Amino acid sequence: MRRRSLLLAAVPAGLVTLSACGDDKSDSSKASEDASPSAPETSAAPAPKIVDGPLPAITAGTKFGEKPTVAKGTGEPSDQLAVKTVIAGGGRTVAEKDFIWANYLGQIWDTAKVFDNSYDRKTPLFIQLAPGSIIDGWRYALTGKKVGSRVEFSVPPTWGYGKEGQSQAGIKGTDTLVFVVDLEDTFNAKSSAKGTDVPQDDAKLPKVGTNTDGTAPSVDIPKTDAPTKLVATYVIEGDGEKVAADSTVVVQYQGFVWDSGKKFDSSYDRSAPTSFSLQQVVKGWAQGLTGKKVGSRVLIVIPPSLGYGDNPPSGSGIEKDSTMVFVVDILAAS
Repeated sequence: MRRRSLLLAAVPAGLVTLSACGDDKSDSSKASEDASPSAPETSAAPAPKIVDGPLPAITAGTKFGEKPTVAKGTGEPSDQLAVKTVIAGGGRTVAEKDFIWANYLGQIWDTAKVFDNSYDRKTPLFIQLAPGSIIDGWRYALTGKKVGSRVEFSVPPTWGYGKEGQSQAGIKGTDTLVFVVDLEDTFNAKSSAKGTDVPQDDAKLPKVGTNTDGTAPSVDIPKTDAPTKLVATYVIEGDGEKVAADSTVVVQYQGFVWDSGKKFDSSYDRSAPTSFSLQQVVKGWAQGLTGKKVGSRVLIVIPPSLGYGDNPPSGSGIEKDSTMVFVVDILAAS
């Protein structure tokens, strides 16, 4: 089983609906077991001062996206937040409460012991820079940085795991932590597909709105029999890389029941994009998104055989043998 990030606080809400039924060994069903606790539940510390150093040298893996090797800290670390932009990116600026998509490595100042990294998992971390979601040092160090940047910073216990430390990772309550973070992208509640509208000529399929202002697109399901086979078609075609069958994706989405038109799930209602592996979800989702381009809006119609069949999730509002309709904006993939 893939090791989950130590910084991850919880499973995104949408995973509960989208996860394939009957697979107790999936990452999503075990996420709370494998993930570390969220940021310590203590009264918020005052904001740190941002200082230039000291910070240990990056001795190998010096390019953006490469797994870095970081030297052991020398002398006493700062009791504030030491932050250095090692590589300056030119993308969007990260804002407080954004959802970042980032690769990272974390180690302990005194020993250079690496306690976690995303590079070996080959999947960036997707997490919100918000209180309670991630340790405060990340929020203060990365807010205001640009996508495409590599940022190195040290986090004393006050803005890390506090006096309790993090025993699962071997972090003591007195440890200062060193992180190197490659900011791959950033998203917020208004993130949307970006591409070229594709004609929707089939009257037997739902009609989907093409707005890209971050609000949920309209979905008009026809009063006809549902398709018996999987449908996956562009509403907006992006120009990014193609999604692979084992990709992890960042998406905005809505889900409806064909027969009733009832909406049963929506990332827009949570004001939060969602990330998950295509190996975690129902077959219709995985097959429908595989091969589609990042930046696209995709209509997926999933017959029961590729959805939940006669075993829908309890409390989901999905009846047995329901055909489901999803509209998915693919924001990123790895």
